[in-house]
Amino acid sequence: MELKYGSTSVPFALPPEHLAGIIEPAIDLPAEASEEIINAALDDCAPILSGFAPEDRVVIVTSDITRYTGSEIYLPLLVERLNRYGIPDRNIEILIALGIHRKQTPHEHEKILGRIYGRIKVTDHDCDDAAGLVTVGRTSANIEVSINRRAVEADRLVLTGVIGFHYFAGFGGGRKALLPGIASRQACMASHFSVLNPRPGSGKNPLATTGNLEGNPVHLAMTEACALVGPDLILNTILSLEKHVIAAYAGPWREAHERGCRYYRELFSCPIADRADLVVVSCGGFPKDINLIQAHKSMEYASMALREGGVMILLAECRDGFGHATFFNWFRFHTLDLFEAELRKRYEINGQTAYSLLQKAQRFRIILVSRFPDLQVEEMGMIPARSLKGAMEKAEALLPSGWRALVMPEGGSVLPASQQQS
Repeated sequence: MELKYGSTSVPFALPPEHLAGIIEPAIDLPAEASEEIINAALDDCAPILSGFAPEDRVVIVTSDITRYTGSEIYLPLLVERLNRYGIPDRNIEILIALGIHRKQTPHEHEKILGRIYGRIKVTDHDCDDAAGLVTVGRTSANIEVSINRRAVEADRLVLTGVIGFHYFAGFGGGRKALLPGIASRQACMASHFSVLNPRPGSGKNPLATTGNLEGNPVHLAMTEACALVGPDLILNTILSLEKHVIAAYAGPWREAHERGCRYYRELFSCPIADRADLVVVSCGGFPKDINLIQAHKSMEYASMALREGGVMILLAECRDGFGHATFFNWFRFHTLDLFEAELRKRYEINGQTAYSLLQKAQRFRIILVSRFPDLQVEEMGMIPARSLKGAMEKAEALLPSGWRALVMPEGGSVLPASQQQS
């Protein structure tokens, strides 16, 4: 088999006696082309779109380059549909939901917008631009919600994105395009802080986990924030492992997203009989391994297939490094109790991801194949390797005789469902 690493792939094989299985969903590609799938979803929204007026100013929110969504396909189709209802290009703007991520380059804007680049105005959200934000209210947990002014003042707001698993919000897509996508830094931090239990020292809320929306406090914060703004429409895609659009959900923002999440869970959960001694996981290549914050998702999902104290090999190029300037600084805390105490005192989203990474680095032995210098990998509690071959050599020295391995070629997309008790 081939395991993706950045924009390349690496051949990988295990002797049959060591291979316990390959964790991947069995998905048949639909007969329809991506454009047909998206247009069918938009057809279902005719009652909503027919209420749009030609003079309406429409803001369409979409994801940045760290999440491939099929935007270069659906944004032109969505704009053409708006044109068909009499809305001219000059009244349409694309707003890139950066959250707290870096700004995009012109080349990245072109990749996101596809054939409408240069025709439709595109703007990057800035979570620190006070003048560009509007406070719209507070959630039940008293989170002050400030949102990009362009979105709030638009006559019509459309959220777009991709549905996939998220390691503590349950699922991506839907409401997440608004918070954290186009929210203030403070609102982003406060909503993500909900991942922790209220009592100091009690760690992460068990309901804030992958694939779960019911009772999830992070999801609740995001949905309450979204309700304060009231988007007119969402359009969310579901992608195959090869990044083909295999489904699209459009309509009222809450209902369409929940339908998409249910379908995604059915497609991308993979049952396993037993947790393995070794899990070899690729994030799925660029952009899923663009930085360590993104690659952590694959580490989280792979941990659900690994026995306590087992070995994980993670292939994550991380060409953009950590993903945020403050991420690595958190690893000055080497014990989880000190780390959690500091996180509660000075919460950062990057710190939460770093805390989650360190939890796994202390539960398992994680060998990271990446561009990072060895010393940085070791400081984060992991074992560095320059190649998959080198990582296997290190892993075999740590594994028991008769070890069994599971392989995850698309670790950022598939959730192992173990029949064992956690």
